[in-house]
Amino acid sequence: MKYLKKAILLVLLPLIFISFAEKKVIWGFYGHKQINRLAVFTLPPEMIGFYKHFVQEIKENAVNPDRRRYAVKNEAPRHYIDLDVYGDSALYKIPRYWKSAVKKYSEDTLLAYGVVPWHINLMKYSLTKAFENKDAAAILRLSADIGHYIADAHVPLHTTENYNGQLTNQLGIHGLWESRLPELFAEDYDFFVGKAKYVDKPQNTAWEIITASHLALDSVLSFEKQLTEKFGQGKKYSYEERGGINTRVYSREFSQAYHKMLNNMVERRMRSSINMVGSFWYTCWVDGGQPDLDLLKNQYDGKNQFDLKKQIQKWRKNKVVKSRDHESE
Repeated sequence: MKYLKKAILLVLLPLIFISFAEKKVIWGFYGHKQINRLAVFTLPPEMIGFYKHFVQEIKENAVNPDRRRYAVKNEAPRHYIDLDVYGDSALYKIPRYWKSAVKKYSEDTLLAYGVVPWHINLMKYSLTKAFENKDAAAILRLSADIGHYIADAHVPLHTTENYNGQLTNQLGIHGLWESRLPELFAEDYDFFVGKAKYVDKPQNTAWEIITASHLALDSVLSFEKQLTEKFGQGKKYSYEERGGINTRVYSREFSQAYHKMLNNMVERRMRSSINMVGSFWYTCWVDGGQPDLDLLKNQYDGKNQFDLKKQIQKWRKNKVVKSRDHESE
């Protein structure tokens, strides 16, 4: 049941329905696609030709992890980690490496409360292997996937059991942060994030992303609460026409005030996501032996393009469970 609740939020698309009827969030679909697309332009000359050639595939497949969350065992907890369930100072108590964390808490416990920082490291290992094997189809599939998990790790509400404000009478805040603010203000965001950089310690870096997200959580929740008291319910919400239907949304005035109090937090987390996705791709390419991607581009004709439906059937049939036991750093 816990996984099901979280999964509902992970698939949200661009329009936020406060009534919680089939919500869809910008970060969930549109945002994930744009983060992957923009990450391509952070890459060095040796990589950008390949990634630009397949940019549409990488962009569209950015949402595959959300699409398979119902079909693949343990997919849901790969998108978040509920740090607060581990008690005070969880950021400093939880072991950074998988085997050490399993020894301290058990694998069942970790899976119950999310494994995104460890799963990012697993994906890094898998993508590096794909480069070593010069497997263009796997490179494209895994690049799209790791981009999704890195972006999810940048969302403060993906680091708490109170992921939608349901524990603090702030129900709907997930959509406000991920959807309403980008919907209104993303046109003014600066997505020039510079060049991808080599990531020396991917596992530690994944935890640095989580740490920054979690440290921003108090502001995400407290600022919304302060503004709710100031605006009141009457001014907090308004109605806008969506698809010919008057839909209850967070008012523009409330959203603007929240955006201002957050000091462009959503923009900063999105910018960090873009640069970090490109940096992980670059790191995997370097660690994978820096294969000639122009040759791979010419060899790959799209006939072996990743088929999500077939892959899900394969996962379910074989019940593949991959190990995270590669504490190489």
